[in-house]
Amino acid sequence: MPSLTLSNEQVVELVKQLPQEQKVEIFRFLLLSQWQQWQDLSSYGADKVKLAAKERGYDWEKMTEEEREEFIDLVVHEK
Repeated sequence: MPSLTLSNEQVVELVKQLPQEQKVEIFRFLLLSQWQQWQDLSSYGADKVKLAAKERGYDWEKMTEEEREEFIDLVVHEK
């Protein structure tokens, strides 16, 4: 079977020309193909924030949403 070589820009331009229904299908395919990596990254981040809280004397699970936001802001701006 012959193959066609396209640049990323060409692929994007072709996708832009598709009907919305086909764009949604491509989006689902791309999302599902990366789902495990997103899940792994999310779990990694959750574990790290809990560890960072524990190291600073906090219990992430007992913190309110507001306390969590304040904690993250504090950690992000640490020097």
